[in-house]
Amino acid sequence: MIHGMTDRAEQDTDQDTGQDMERQTRERLRERRAAAQRQARRVLSRADWGSSIRDRLAHLMDAADEVYDLDEPADVYGNRIVAALEERIAALLGTEGAAFFPTGTMAQQVALRCWAARTGDPTVALHPLSHPEVHERHAFSQVSGLRPVRVGEGRRLPTAAEIRDVEEPFGALMLELPLRDAGFVLPTWEELTEVVEAAREREAVVHFDGARLWECTEHFGRPLQDIAGLADSVYVSLYKSVGGFGGAALAGPVTLVEEAKTWRHRYGGMVFQQFPTALSALIGLERELPRLPGYVRHARVVAAALREGFAAAGVPWARVHPEVPHTHEFQVWLPYEPGVAAEAAVRQAEETSVLLFANAWDDGGPGLAFTEVVVRSAGLEWTADDVRAAVRDFVDRLPDPA
Repeated sequence: MIHGMTDRAEQDTDQDTGQDMERQTRERLRERRAAAQRQARRVLSRADWGSSIRDRLAHLMDAADEVYDLDEPADVYGNRIVAALEERIAALLGTEGAAFFPTGTMAQQVALRCWAARTGDPTVALHPLSHPEVHERHAFSQVSGLRPVRVGEGRRLPTAAEIRDVEEPFGALMLELPLRDAGFVLPTWEELTEVVEAAREREAVVHFDGARLWECTEHFGRPLQDIAGLADSVYVSLYKSVGGFGGAALAGPVTLVEEAKTWRHRYGGMVFQQFPTALSALIGLERELPRLPGYVRHARVVAAALREGFAAAGVPWARVHPEVPHTHEFQVWLPYEPGVAAEAAVRQAEETSVLLFANAWDDGGPGLAFTEVVVRSAGLEWTADDVRAAVRDFVDRLPDPA
């Protein structure tokens, strides 16, 4: 008996040692990728948040006078510049009001618990790949007393038929636009309006997780006001898409917004001063927001060149998803383990000073890896020929697939 217990203990120790070594390998790779991104002369997707503190502050001050009077007093508990930002967001989305939040996780919990109190139903219908289901450690149920019910399947948004077929009542339908973990996908405008109507038929409110709603106008062919106007409330991120330091906003009817501000305080979101974050958000809305449709259009050029490059290089089962990106963000799938693809990407940057894939590679299933590609201002400098050439160079650093 003791001998058997000793064997199991040794096996557990070996497993722990192997996991530690794997974690250390991943961490070294992350450090190399970060260094490569800083040092590369050319990066397809260069994120501002990876810059130094000095560079980020310099960028902030370079544009600050364009968006706000810096001689005005700083904010105190959400007034002045924070209030000005809230007014700006409400105007952009065409809503009665907006409330600034330090995080989107907090903003959406507050919105949905407010709706739950009004409808008398704490059940929230949402896609299995929605952000709260995948990335927030069950915050809806553990913190806010909400009960998620999954609706829809696969790498697409729920359909109107699926909304009508949910077997139990729900007080709110939450739609993530675009659905990031499915590949930044969107429905058509007709599909979206049908889904909203199906929820209305069930007397449910509709909340948009619009962390990246700013990116959706090109795909829908509609202005932001039309898109946001379909929902009862909308959350938007102030760093995703528009490049602020952080923060989020909840937009909707003024009565909901005022109630949300009360819950914001209860959740610990009434921060003493937030002027750097608010100022960076105002700059992003002024500078980056008008550029997003151009990023989306060029992402389609980049995606086509990636497909062509992998096909010409003879890589089996290389995929771009969606084939024609719905926003300026999309996924690339390859038939390799994540560590293999990540090593090739980093080596390409270290050896050539060109970084084609700047983001991490994740496990997509046995023998599959995927990464996210984001086309921002740096990506506009890449022609289709540039992308195809970089793909050839990247593939040269991959082993022959089994």
